[in-house]
Amino acid sequence: MSETFRALVVDQQDERTTAAVQNLGLEALPEGDVLLSVAYSSLNYKDGLAITGKSKVLRSYPMVPGVDMAGTVLESGSPDFHAGDRVILTGFQHGEKYWGGFTERNRVSSAGMIHLPPGLTLRQSMAIGTGGLTAMLSVMALEAHGLTPEDRREVVVTGAAGGVGSMAVAILAGLGYNVVASSGRESAHEYLRQLGAGSFIGREVLTAVSKRLLESERWAAAVDAVGGDTLAGLLRAMVRGGSIALSGNAGGGTFSSNVLPFILRGVNLLGIDSNLGPVSLRRIAWERLAKEIPLDKLDLMTEEAELEDLPTLGPKILKGNIRGRTVIRAAGD
Repeated sequence: MSETFRALVVDQQDERTTAAVQNLGLEALPEGDVLLSVAYSSLNYKDGLAITGKSKVLRSYPMVPGVDMAGTVLESGSPDFHAGDRVILTGFQHGEKYWGGFTERNRVSSAGMIHLPPGLTLRQSMAIGTGGLTAMLSVMALEAHGLTPEDRREVVVTGAAGGVGSMAVAILAGLGYNVVASSGRESAHEYLRQLGAGSFIGREVLTAVSKRLLESERWAAAVDAVGGDTLAGLLRAMVRGGSIALSGNAGGGTFSSNVLPFILRGVNLLGIDSNLGPVSLRRIAWERLAKEIPLDKLDLMTEEAELEDLPTLGPKILKGNIRGRTVIRAAGD
């Protein structure tokens, strides 16, 4: 085991945020019952907020961000995990309250950890990451509220070129749903078509102001990683009994709507918690991801970067300038 390791450390002094890769000793690691060699992490919207110091994602400084990590157990005080196990840990306030995955070594609590599902490599698991987990939890929530592939009405995915959106398009299309991709980037249409989108709708259509409390019924379901005015537009056009799985706020943390979609059409607004949701549900989602995500489409939506690239990538993901998923190589396989 190396005496030192590299980690992206974010610090804040006098309201000025800095993010740089540092060489640290093992004594710098936080407390926890499992010591990991982190092979890969991934870049998520929340990580962009942490790297740039926007919002209040990081609870204290200095901090290592990165809500995702996958790697190999080096030491374990948990009866459920042993040295040599390959594992995944996403969410559970890592990269916020606790050290995240942008590091070659980490000491963590095993409470939120799961074993790598058969059929996936560590790199593939981080190509999926929180974005894919959120997408699968969204699909599972929609299915639990009656959505089936046999219903050929349209299922819309917002922020479709982003991490959650790309994964949702690929998963839904692979299951046989009629997927409409909503994106502010017309240049991404061919990419989204390759992931399985059957048609497209501009972001500006969904966010357009309307004087009508209800629009014509169109969407059987929606995976919404945007929120804000996009969510308001979706609600007006949901079919009777339709559901929206909401997981993000890139379009704003508030929205203006009315009660009619809920009381006249029985629309369901389903909140998706991929941060602190139960481990039992995560295991089911990861098992499905390992079996149902088309690996050729996963490759299509994935790029790889290094820890040193993160200070540049953080602002880019906040501006919507990153497509699909970005795997961050830490210690590697």
